[in-house]
Amino acid sequence: MSQSRRNFIKQSVLASTAFGAFTISGTKSSGKVIGANERINVAVCGIKGRGAAHMGSLGRVKNVQISHLVDPDARLFEGRKKFVNSRYKNNPDCIQDVRKALENKDIHAISVATPNHWHSLMSIWACQAGKDVYVEKPLSHNIYEGRKLVEAAEKYGSIVQHGTQSRSSQSLANKAKEIAEGKHGKLEVSLGTCHKRRGSIGNKDTKTPPKELNFDVWTGPAQKEDYHENLVHYNWHWFWKYGNGDIGNQGVHQIDIARWMIPGAMWPKSVICVGGRFGYEDQGQTANTQLAIYDYGDSQLVFDVRGLSGKSNMGVSNHQYFDKNAKVGKKKVLKLKGVKSPVADRGDGDNFANFIKAVRSRKTTDMNAHVLEGHISSGLCHLANVSYQLGEKQSFSKKNKIFGDNKKAYEYFERMQDHLKGNSLKLEEIDYVVGRELKFDSKNESIIGDDEANAMLTRNYRAPFVVPEKV
Repeated sequence: MSQSRRNFIKQSVLASTAFGAFTISGTKSSGKVIGANERINVAVCGIKGRGAAHMGSLGRVKNVQISHLVDPDARLFEGRKKFVNSRYKNNPDCIQDVRKALENKDIHAISVATPNHWHSLMSIWACQAGKDVYVEKPLSHNIYEGRKLVEAAEKYGSIVQHGTQSRSSQSLANKAKEIAEGKHGKLEVSLGTCHKRRGSIGNKDTKTPPKELNFDVWTGPAQKEDYHENLVHYNWHWFWKYGNGDIGNQGVHQIDIARWMIPGAMWPKSVICVGGRFGYEDQGQTANTQLAIYDYGDSQLVFDVRGLSGKSNMGVSNHQYFDKNAKVGKKKVLKLKGVKSPVADRGDGDNFANFIKAVRSRKTTDMNAHVLEGHISSGLCHLANVSYQLGEKQSFSKKNKIFGDNKKAYEYFERMQDHLKGNSLKLEEIDYVVGRELKFDSKNESIIGDDEANAMLTRNYRAPFVVPEKV
């Protein structure tokens, strides 16, 4: 274990024993199988954007009630209460601080649609409180806390389902099985794409938070900073303290599919990421263009993020194979076009209904999107971002061996450059970030021989919002 990692753990233990303001009693889930006619009360946490979809999807599952709405911003309560009442004829209680909700014994499960930096901690607290969790993608804001959530789910017997809805697609499950059985040949490249148009967010001045917003609770595990309107409610995605860029926003869906199609793939041997924030200057920090290359030995996972305009390849996963008969130079490409989540043919089809099914049965095997799968696919996004954040800027005109002898990587790098030129960017006048190559130790979930990178697999948590070493 690196010295930086040891120091972090020591700091986390001290912080978690010092705050005292909120202590979960650590009771195991009852393990009781809940009958089909017994009502399950769900608290939806984070109700502005994605949370509305949680209300709509969970509320229509038989004998599920949206009993509570949790959000630091009280301005949202009236509208969301009306939404739930108009559809399901009940009036949910509204709470600004999730800690009060977790103390309520009448709440059986929570669904987490908050900003990313809250996902793991809120879910861990819920497990400790004996509740089940549906947690939006990405499961974590960093690899350390994702592992702690996996441990908490196992320790407390909680059902924790990840919001990668494509795991509930039978057609994708069938395709993964075909690939594993070698029906298409030996897989060479599994490509995932995230092509969503992301314009400039401009710049917002700091100001006093609205009186209805509990900005301290909203900030949670992150270090405190001055409020500005590019944080609440959506553009936090493009700030490192709270979000993970589009690779960890929309991209985690497609990276999960791409990994799923590589037989037995968990953690990669290495990763390198290149890219930048191109086309405008604004307050955002994360990349809007990224190319990440993951080494899985015989196969590689390539992930391509494009935030500028141009021909979109969104939702298309390409899988390129060595020829089945090993003929030299002959390849074939299989495209999974237009995969949308979910496809109603894997069990219950609906990822939310599948979660409730597992809540009732208490069987983790009933879950389509298990917490461990969410941890790893989210972790792939984090690794790419660590590589990127530790990278150095260089000119596109400078020719070097950034990908070694990986010919496929250079092909996709050329495509990235063509995308930028298609947006009227003159490559000779701009720089891009060449990320640091990270060698990954899958057993210890750490970077080999790189203390600086390992320190970025976690964060400096702000008491009392601390992810503990021992859950």
